[in-house]
Amino acid sequence: MRIMSSTIRTDRAVTTLAVLLAGALTLTACGGSDDNKKDDGGSTASQSAGTVTLPKLNGASLEVAAVWTGGEQKNFKQVLAEFEKRTGAKVTFVPAQDPIINFLGSKIAGGQPPDVALLPQPGAIKQAVEKGWAKPLGAEAQAELAKNYSQGWQDIGKVDGKQYGVYYKAANKSLIWYNAKAFENAGAKEPKTWQELLTAAQAVYDSGVTPFSVGGADGWTLTDWFENVYLSQAGPEKYDQLAQHKIKWTDPSVKEALTTLAQVWGKKDYVAGGANGALQTEFPASVTQTFTGGDQPKAAMVYEGDFAQVNIGETKAKVGTDAKVFPFPSVGSTAPVVSGGDAAVILKDSKAAQALATFLASPDAATIQAKLGGYLSPNKNVPNSAYPNEVQRTIAKALIASGDDFRFDMSDQAPQAFGGTPGKGEWKDLQDFLKNPTDVAGTQAKLEKEAAAAYGSGS
Repeated sequence: MRIMSSTIRTDRAVTTLAVLLAGALTLTACGGSDDNKKDDGGSTASQSAGTVTLPKLNGASLEVAAVWTGGEQKNFKQVLAEFEKRTGAKVTFVPAQDPIINFLGSKIAGGQPPDVALLPQPGAIKQAVEKGWAKPLGAEAQAELAKNYSQGWQDIGKVDGKQYGVYYKAANKSLIWYNAKAFENAGAKEPKTWQELLTAAQAVYDSGVTPFSVGGADGWTLTDWFENVYLSQAGPEKYDQLAQHKIKWTDPSVKEALTTLAQVWGKKDYVAGGANGALQTEFPASVTQTFTGGDQPKAAMVYEGDFAQVNIGETKAKVGTDAKVFPFPSVGSTAPVVSGGDAAVILKDSKAAQALATFLASPDAATIQAKLGGYLSPNKNVPNSAYPNEVQRTIAKALIASGDDFRFDMSDQAPQAFGGTPGKGEWKDLQDFLKNPTDVAGTQAKLEKEAAAAYGSGS
């Protein structure tokens, strides 16, 4: 039974978060940045910020591995610098490659594992435990988690009842960002339903701008597209069943979701560069090309999570004015709310590694990165005022308000061989589907064959 099975949610809870997020974004996305806004009292951060106690670690050294690059890596290094300042330890960031489990395997085989790794999938945490790599969190880190995290975010870092992961970073993966000027020129409106999204896309297309930018070179972006459509259309119960492979990928609900996706992916000239161009476009470029070129960008919309703000920040576009956002539209009766995240896991048990895990579980660490933008924390004691613009504050508030009521990224729950490996499994199958969106049955058959093999072996 997979980790997510301990946190089954209700349809009503998912609906509540979707409504909250939709209403809040409608109010704030048009309002521009408000960097000086104070916390409205919705968080309890003022009671706990700066209170985590860390040991003196003069002379200790640590290596921390993560797949983060660019601005995300740069910002995280500022968090590590604060840990160094407060403890006297020396921390080195080790850039990792996807799939991180394979990267860590080679490091461990060579006798040089990092002390701590940031793992982007619950399935990867489970594998690290099964391989004997991961070490349980100590009492201090667990106490910090219990103080700052909802039970659901604690549970997805557990394996067989033991706490191994600190979900330092979260993501709301049910957002579509758009070029405000391109929408304005086209007379397009923010959609609330899938059909309205197609209507807006046609208006944008008619104005001379390609509707969608898709980072198809990174297969994980395509799994996120599928998950939002599937959750909204098939519902939370089916979503949980497919996530645990209790129903097959040949199920009619999967056929329906792929057929719906093909309304965008298979529509001629709706995707920047066509399928071939999209398959050569990595995620960062899919964002930046949406917000460069003035009112004639390469595309008007790009789907992905709140973390897209890091890449928007690399352009001249300003979040809330030039770059706006709306919740992923409802395909079925309710809009989807899909979350993801990265968990810190200890690989070399030591006083220093446990101290870093404790620090990352505290509001102290998360507040530093929140202020830098493009980051979302599931830590409920991070002050909402720490986020640098009103759009980000709204997304963060919606996440915390959801408590345990969310669905975690489906591919991240899967065994790494199926849901988290470039060029293989779901990533590759959906890339092939982007190239040929008419082959629904063939795509289903490939997905089921590879899922059955991966879930059967647990790898």
